[in-house]
Amino acid sequence: MTERLYYTDPYVVEFDARVVRLDEHDGRPAAVLDRTAFYPTSGGQPFDTGRLGTVAVIEVVDREDDGILHVLEGPVETGPIHGSIDWTRRFDHMQQHTGQHVLSAAFDRLLGARTESFHLGSASSTIDLGPVIAAGDVVRAEEEANRVVWEDRPVTIRFVEPDEAARLPLRKEPARTGRLRVIEVHDFDISACGGTHVARTGSIGTIAIVSTEKFRGGTRVEFQCGLRALRGYRTLRDIVASGVRLISALPGELPAGIERLQGEIKHARREIHDLQARLASFEASALVDRAVTHGASRVVIEALEGWDQNGLKTIATAIAQRPGHLAMLFAGAGARDSGAHDSTTGGPHPWAVVIARSAGATADCASLLKQLTARFGGKGGGRADLAQGGGLQGSPADLLDFARTLL
Repeated sequence: MTERLYYTDPYVVEFDARVVRLDEHDGRPAAVLDRTAFYPTSGGQPFDTGRLGTVAVIEVVDREDDGILHVLEGPVETGPIHGSIDWTRRFDHMQQHTGQHVLSAAFDRLLGARTESFHLGSASSTIDLGPVIAAGDVVRAEEEANRVVWEDRPVTIRFVEPDEAARLPLRKEPARTGRLRVIEVHDFDISACGGTHVARTGSIGTIAIVSTEKFRGGTRVEFQCGLRALRGYRTLRDIVASGVRLISALPGELPAGIERLQGEIKHARREIHDLQARLASFEASALVDRAVTHGASRVVIEALEGWDQNGLKTIATAIAQRPGHLAMLFAGAGARDSGAHDSTTGGPHPWAVVIARSAGATADCASLLKQLTARFGGKGGGRADLAQGGGLQGSPADLLDFARTLL
């Protein structure tokens, strides 16, 4: 059994102990000490990191009666050893965990909303509340929690026997039995907890609710405390400042400015769509003039530049409205340069293809597409009169030559 120094004093940063057993965990060396200030993963709170001697502690595992296992970056020897905690990480966890107690108590006291679970993440933390909470009530709870923080109330640790625990107004029924470790925020919250906590609520700094969402019939609340809240504010401040510069609006006018831009974009997209449709009609007419005869059909096989798949489809279907016509149209970067390559993959640019025929043509568009993808890769599908695909790899010359051989 390892003596847990953090149970009575979470502010212990350095300590002396003895390595009483060497072990292994997931292929890494590990050690059990007679006493430790390292907190193991438990109760929604992550483990501490730091050093044993000169060796880094990279994980801490609670094996209950078998002691606390310190997973190491390298081996150590049995005997005396000096341990040191990464205080920045430890204090961050203390701020978040005590902040969670205060925030959970605020939701409980104001709204009767019980915390079902808690998770302390690397960037933010979450609590899951039983009921769905209205936005106004979230604000009330956040303000109440911060009132307790700014009053700098003492946070105490004590151990109680089962009979005394039964008389305490614990916020939540404890999962453990027997002797309990109890964390009390003066005149606000009493909870059974094995985690590390600040000595006074003022050390939490502030509690900022980042977001809320409905989750499993209740509400998930994401929050940040202390330095995390400050960093979150800085990020938000920088984002707002960038938005103000980009759309030339005051901070309070950002929502209206974004809405205005969205409206302008929608209008521009409609205009572009209309113009593309008109241009596609002219493009289709020009391509029909260059059509060649194959059997009973007039065939257009071209690689076009500057069109996406929707544009290709518009042109191909416009060609197919003419009796006895078949269109096989390709589009992709590098249509004019048969040596063009994709800078991200080093290979040729992928191509899109649309194949369409009129009622008087006999070709099976889906079959033609299948043969193209079998030769050049990519995927797609369709019907006998219209098929489309993408991701074809090859040069324009190879694509066009192979398409002609299919006829």
